[in-house]
Amino acid sequence: MIHSLNIDIETYSSVDIKKAGLYKYVQSPDFQILLFAYAINGGETKIVDLAQGDTIPDYVQSAISDLAVIKHAYNAAFEWYCLSKYFGIDPKQWVNQWRCTMFHGLYCGYTAGLAATAKALGLPNDKRKMSIGNALIKLFCTPTKPNKKNGGRTRTYPHHESEKWESFKSYCIQDVVVEMAVQSKLHHFQPPAYEQKLWELDQLINVKGIAVDFDLVDGALSISDKSTDELMNEAIQLTGLNNPNSSQQLMKWLSDQGIEVENLQKATVSELIESLEGDPKRVLEIRQELSKTSVKKYQAMAAARCEDGRVRGLLQFYGANRTGRWAGRLVQVQNLPRNYIETLGLARKYVKAQNIDALKLLYGNVPDTLSQLIRTAFIPSPGHLLAVSDFSAIEARVIAWLAGEAWRLDVFNTHGRIYEASASQMFGVDISLISKGNPEYELRQKGKVAELALGYQGGSGALISMGALKMGLTEDELPDIVRRWRSSNKRIVDLWYSLENAALSVMRNGQAVGVMGLVFARESDIKNGLDFLSITLPSGRKLYYAKPFLGVNDFGKESIFYYGMDQTTKKWGKVNTYGGKITENVVQAIARDCLAETLFRLENAGLETVIHVHDEVVLDVPAEKADLESVVRLMSEPISWAPGLPLAADGFVTEYYKKD
Repeated sequence: MIHSLNIDIETYSSVDIKKAGLYKYVQSPDFQILLFAYAINGGETKIVDLAQGDTIPDYVQSAISDLAVIKHAYNAAFEWYCLSKYFGIDPKQWVNQWRCTMFHGLYCGYTAGLAATAKALGLPNDKRKMSIGNALIKLFCTPTKPNKKNGGRTRTYPHHESEKWESFKSYCIQDVVVEMAVQSKLHHFQPPAYEQKLWELDQLINVKGIAVDFDLVDGALSISDKSTDELMNEAIQLTGLNNPNSSQQLMKWLSDQGIEVENLQKATVSELIESLEGDPKRVLEIRQELSKTSVKKYQAMAAARCEDGRVRGLLQFYGANRTGRWAGRLVQVQNLPRNYIETLGLARKYVKAQNIDALKLLYGNVPDTLSQLIRTAFIPSPGHLLAVSDFSAIEARVIAWLAGEAWRLDVFNTHGRIYEASASQMFGVDISLISKGNPEYELRQKGKVAELALGYQGGSGALISMGALKMGLTEDELPDIVRRWRSSNKRIVDLWYSLENAALSVMRNGQAVGVMGLVFARESDIKNGLDFLSITLPSGRKLYYAKPFLGVNDFGKESIFYYGMDQTTKKWGKVNTYGGKITENVVQAIARDCLAETLFRLENAGLETVIHVHDEVVLDVPAEKADLESVVRLMSEPISWAPGLPLAADGFVTEYYKKD
């Protein structure tokens, strides 16, 4: 009896999947499944050469359509969607039959990529085979550049390279073998059932996609080309340089004008503009304008456009595997420029009409205007509106709740003005005085930057990174701000050290430790050579730190190390952590779980989420049923596993996506 299938497929499409995404790739008329490798109930892997006329056995096809048979794949979204088209199955109808081994690995603290995960798990890893596999994918799965050597063909078929085709079949079989080995290794560390349901919901959100105003996209790309040409021509006339956008050429030109600079980074250019006049100032203004051109996101939208005018696959489930938060793909919706223009509708009108002169007249900086309009390219379906709602100060609320910082909880349970309240606590000034028109209002800036920078054990450097100096503060003021904030938030400071000490205790003696509603534990599978430091969150989800050990940090202090993705090198290796960083992981993870809970609530209420960004959801709702109050209420309702967490949300209804 078949109860599970492990599957890997190799496919062809003329669409570039890296630029256009899975959904447009599969929707291409020339999309084809070339190879279908499978293993039944974890047994021997077999392969079906569909490209050369083989057919999938009837018993496998029956298992594919059998609701009771679980299908496993690495990055299962790919196999799920490709095979939906191949078998003519509605993707929504069988998404709950799929299990994604990549998600499983990410949940356990590993990285994405089958080869990288296998290596991190200690499975045999042959770099040569991996590079050969990549070459074979390029050869058979993508269009071929015609030349004399290949007879001018635009695609390579199996008969063109028969020996390499046999190698490709072996490569496909090996992927199933490795995927099953990863699955077996992680068997004792399963995600909770509701995380599987969340993965399924994520696939449905991605396959639905979001509508895009391609008149705006086309207009923006056209105007950007014209604006860039005009600015470059002006810079060439002023400098006489072949490429005034070249830092090396421009720095030499500035030197010839008697202006010596070490670099032309954004901050340096901004400072120079303030002190210069004449041609040098204008040339640097041009450089500044050109740097604000963000047409790559418009280009990404155009590349990913499906036939129905929607863009799909913008979210990556468990993309930030340390916390489980989503990451952006293709257009990178998690990193969109903010908009400040008050007349967004008018600006959109002129861009769609490709009226660059009107944009210059009204807004001055055309590239910056285009950048601010990127969000507005996302629009509702016909007859619908977008309902946009986000949590209010979610991380600040979570850390106050987790630490039990009473005065902060009082703020969030009443007026919610945390920046003013923080300044009041820090400087002993009545909060009523920290309002516009009073001299004490300047303290709000200090309260704001402290709130943004210091919650995770940051110091003066964190304040600077958060823009303290740009706010007019001096470096001499910063240590005092740090001291005052920590003095006002003693329970949060205690939280840092409590979490660090709990982790250290577990590492020293192996006994689980409960603290602040969290459980720190050591979890191991000796047979498979796995060892984790785990943190069980209030939701029941766990954070895993692979191969933990104690060592000495850069300050000569005993510290916790583990293996993960180094954010500096972007490579798998040793990572050091400490109380503030653990607090950040936990707080962001709990905030993520609040969003997850909300996504389920919205789905159960019949509301359709098309994208979500950090702590914000974007819903595509019928215009006559645009009930924002219900959405905000659903987001603000208490969560059963977080009693006392004071959630609040706000939102608006709009004809295009924006920051209100």
